[in-house]
Amino acid sequence: MDYSHDDEGLARQPIGYWSWAVHTATVGHIRSALAEHGLTQPRWWVLSQLADADDSGRPRAEVVDLLRGYLDVGDGMEPEVDALIDQALITQDAGTRLRLTPEGSELRTRAYARVSRAIAEIHDGIPPEEFVHTMKVLQRMIHNVGGKAWHH
Repeated sequence: MDYSHDDEGLARQPIGYWSWAVHTATVGHIRSALAEHGLTQPRWWVLSQLADADDSGRPRAEVVDLLRGYLDVGDGMEPEVDALIDQALITQDAGTRLRLTPEGSELRTRAYARVSRAIAEIHDGIPPEEFVHTMKVLQRMIHNVGGKAWHH
């Protein structure tokens, strides 16, 4: 691969620009993969949270609270949950517990396969130890400036 600069030049590059460029490219790549299945990324997150739930489902508030910090979606999670209910991909009982429908489960399985390929494309040629090192560097930078960015 050709890099934008030699090592000395790369050491002087602005992390803000490059982290933004990585975010834009990788999130865009994943969102394009999800769009092939008619899903937005927030709806994908909801389906994924419910895929691991037992038969009793998960409380809506728990799912929304967990996901509201993902990529600054904030209060936008509630309409995403409602849209999935309207599409009959999830249900909500009177106790506000959410569950996947068979159609939602099937869609999530198909989308999961596509997202897995997209993630493999993102990681192509990057050994696991390099990826781990990069994650540690990025998390250290977040820590250094008092930021918060923990993914659960």
